[in-house]
Amino acid sequence: MLELVVSTTIESWKRVRTWAVLTIAGVVAGYGAVLLANPRHFYTDDTEAQYGALWVMLGRHLREGRFPALVPWEWMSGNYSMEEAGLYNPPQLLVDWFAPSVDNLALYVTVVKLVFSAVAALGVFRVCLAYGARPWWATVAGVAFPLSGWFLFFDEASWATSLTGTAWMIHAWASGVRYTRGRSGPLSTFVFLYLAISVQYVFPAVESALMIAAVAAGEVIYQRRWKPSLRLLAVAACAGLAGLETYLPGMLSSAVTWRGNERIINNQFLTVPWSESLNASLPTTLPAFKAWWGYVQPLPMVYIAWFLIPALAFIDWRAARRSWRELSGVAIFAAGMLMWCAGPGSVGPLRWPARVLPMVALGLLVLVCVLLSRYGTFARWRKRGIAAGVLIGVLFVRSFCADPHDVLLHALAAVGVCALGAVVVRLARTRGVAVACVLTIVAMVPIAYFQVAGARSTPMSYGFPERRSEMKDAFPHFTGVTLQLADRALVPPAEQSVTGAWGSLSFGNYAKNLHLDYVNAYTPIGYAAFSKLLCMGWDGSTCPAAFGAAFSIEPSTGRTIIDLMKVDRVVLQRAQYPDAGDHPAPAGWKWVDYPGHERYIWVLERIDGPISTRHGLISDARGVTLTSATRDSVTSHLHVSSIDGGRIVFARLAWPGYRVTLNGRDISFTTVANSFVAVNIPPDTHDADLIVTWRPPGWKIGIATALAGLLGLALLQWAYTRNRLPEIASAEAEIPDEPTAVEREPQAVG
Repeated sequence: MLELVVSTTIESWKRVRTWAVLTIAGVVAGYGAVLLANPRHFYTDDTEAQYGALWVMLGRHLREGRFPALVPWEWMSGNYSMEEAGLYNPPQLLVDWFAPSVDNLALYVTVVKLVFSAVAALGVFRVCLAYGARPWWATVAGVAFPLSGWFLFFDEASWATSLTGTAWMIHAWASGVRYTRGRSGPLSTFVFLYLAISVQYVFPAVESALMIAAVAAGEVIYQRRWKPSLRLLAVAACAGLAGLETYLPGMLSSAVTWRGNERIINNQFLTVPWSESLNASLPTTLPAFKAWWGYVQPLPMVYIAWFLIPALAFIDWRAARRSWRELSGVAIFAAGMLMWCAGPGSVGPLRWPARVLPMVALGLLVLVCVLLSRYGTFARWRKRGIAAGVLIGVLFVRSFCADPHDVLLHALAAVGVCALGAVVVRLARTRGVAVACVLTIVAMVPIAYFQVAGARSTPMSYGFPERRSEMKDAFPHFTGVTLQLADRALVPPAEQSVTGAWGSLSFGNYAKNLHLDYVNAYTPIGYAAFSKLLCMGWDGSTCPAAFGAAFSIEPSTGRTIIDLMKVDRVVLQRAQYPDAGDHPAPAGWKWVDYPGHERYIWVLERIDGPISTRHGLISDARGVTLTSATRDSVTSHLHVSSIDGGRIVFARLAWPGYRVTLNGRDISFTTVANSFVAVNIPPDTHDADLIVTWRPPGWKIGIATALAGLLGLALLQWAYTRNRLPEIASAEAEIPDEPTAVEREPQAVG
C-alpha cells in the first residue's frame, strides 16, 4: 500500500514538473510572438528612460566597490535609498552587476524581463496547485497572466519594478497558502514576501499586504480555525520588519520631496469602472476611461485571457458551491482589487488605480482555472455553449460601446473567440481536457502577436538607441559635472534618434548609459525646493526660466546657484534658447563649439576649467580656513579653523539623514536656498575635525527591525519543525526495513 502511495506521488510530481516546464515554454513562446510584432516592446518608456540605464550605473558602482545609496552630483535624482533601485534586493543587485557587461541594453532588459515573467508564471502555477487545480489548468493560468493586457503593455513593457515585485508576490501567495495548510514551513513565505517588498516599489509591497490579509481571512473561513492564519500574519509581519529599511528613508524624507503633501484624492484619471475591468476576454477590447491618450484607450489594457469569461458557462456552479470556503481567499483578493481599480484615484503614494489591473487578472485567472479544473463539466454542453456565446455577445456589446469605431474588428474577434472555444470544447470531449488546455495556451501566442502588432502609435517610447556603444560614439565626450537646460517636449518624434537629438541631448537616465555625470536624471520622488529652484521635472526637463535661475546670485554667499552646485558645464537646448549663443557668456564662462552638435545644443564651459574635483564638495567658505579636505559620496572630512566664526556651504542637497560633528561633538547644520547643506563654524575653532556624514534616515531602526524580523522567522521555523518531527517519525515507522541481500536473492523452487 505504501509503495503504491509513493509511486503515485512520484508520478504526480513528474507530471507537475512537466507542466511547469510547459508553463515556461508558453511564456517564452509568448515573448517570441511579441518580439516578432515589435522588437522594442520590452524596451520602451520608463525601461529605456529609467531602469535600464539605472541598472548599468548601479552595476558600475557595485563593481567599483561602492554602495550607491547617494550620488551627490545627481542632486534630486541621486538619493537611491528612495528611488526604485532595489538596493536591498539580492536578485536585483545581480541584475545590476551584469548590466555593464552587455552593450545591447534592449536585449539585456528583454532577457531580464523574460526571466521574471517566467518566475511570475510559475508563481501563478503554484497558486493554482495550492488550491487544488490540476497541472494543466495551472499552466493555462500561468501562461495567460504574463500575456494579460495591462501586465503585457505596461508592467512588462515599461515598469520593470512592478514586474519583478509582482513575480515575487505571487510566489509568496502560493507559499502562504501552503504554510497555512501545513504543507510547508514559513521560510519560503518570508523570503518571497521580503523580495516583493525590497524591490523598492510600493505597489507590490501594498498588494502583498492585501494578499496576505485576503489569504488569512479566507483560511479562517475555510479551516474555521484562527491559528494557521495567525501564523501567516506573523511571518508576514516578520518579512515586513525585515524589509522596512526599504521604505523608511522615503517615509522619513517625504517632507522635502514632491510626495510630501500626498493624501487621498478621488479623480477619474486611470480609474477603471467595472464595465471595463470585467470586459476581459475580447482581445480587441479598447476600454473607455481617462488616461494619457484621452478617453478611449489605444491598448487592450483590461484584457485578461480569451477563454476566461466564456469558460464560466462550463463550470458546475452547484457543485462548486461546496468549495466556496476553500476558495474564499481568492475571491476576497479579486473582489478587493476590483474595488481598488474603480478608485479613489490616489491614496497617498498609490496613484492611478489601473495599475492594479494585473491583480484583478491574477485573482480571476486563479479562481476560474481552479474552478474549471475541479468542477468543469460538459453536461448539457449545447446549452452551456449557448450560454458561453451569450457571454461573448455581452463582451462584444461592451467593446462596441467603448470603441464604436472598431465595430468590425470587435465582431471579428467575437466570432474568433466563439470558434476557438468550440474547437477547445470539442477537443476536450474527444481527446481529453489536458489536450484542450494545450490548445488554449497555443491560442494565446498569436493573440499576443496581433495585439502588439496592432497597437496604435503612442507617446510612450523615447526612441533611445539600443546599444550603449552607439550612444557613446554619437554623444559629446563631456568631462566633469554637466547641467542641461532643455525640455524633452521640444524634441519632435522625427528627431528622437541617435543621429538626431539623442546624439546631443540627455533626458531621463540617458547619461548613465554614457558614464557621464549629469545633474539631470529620472526621478519620481524629486526634491521640491531644488525642483522649484531650476524648475526641473521628473525626466530632467527644465523650463526657459532655468537659465536665469541657474546664474542668479544667492544673496547670503554672493555666488551663483551654478557655482554652489559646482557644475563644470551648462548645455542649452537650441530649441529652448534659440539665440543664446549670440549673447555674451556669463562672467567666468565661455561658449565652446562641439562640431556636429550645433543643431541641438549650445555649450557653456568655465574659463578656468572644471571645479567639481577641487576641494571636495565645498562650494563656499566664509571666515573659515580649510587645511585639508577629503570626501566620498556620503562623507566630507575637513580640518577647519575660524577665529571669529564662519560658514561652509557644500555642494550637497540637504536630504534628511545628514549628521555633522566637530571634534566628535554633534553640531547643527542649516541650508542655503532651501537646498544646499551649510555648516556654521563657531568662533575660536582651531584645526578641528569637521565630518559631514549622510546615512539613510532611520537606518538604525531598519537594522533593528530586520534583526527582529529574522528572530521572529527563526522562532516560527522552530515551532514548525518541532510540530513536524512527530509526523516525520510516524511516517518513518510505517516504512518497512530495507530487505537484506538474502531476501533480495530469488529463491529456487523445488
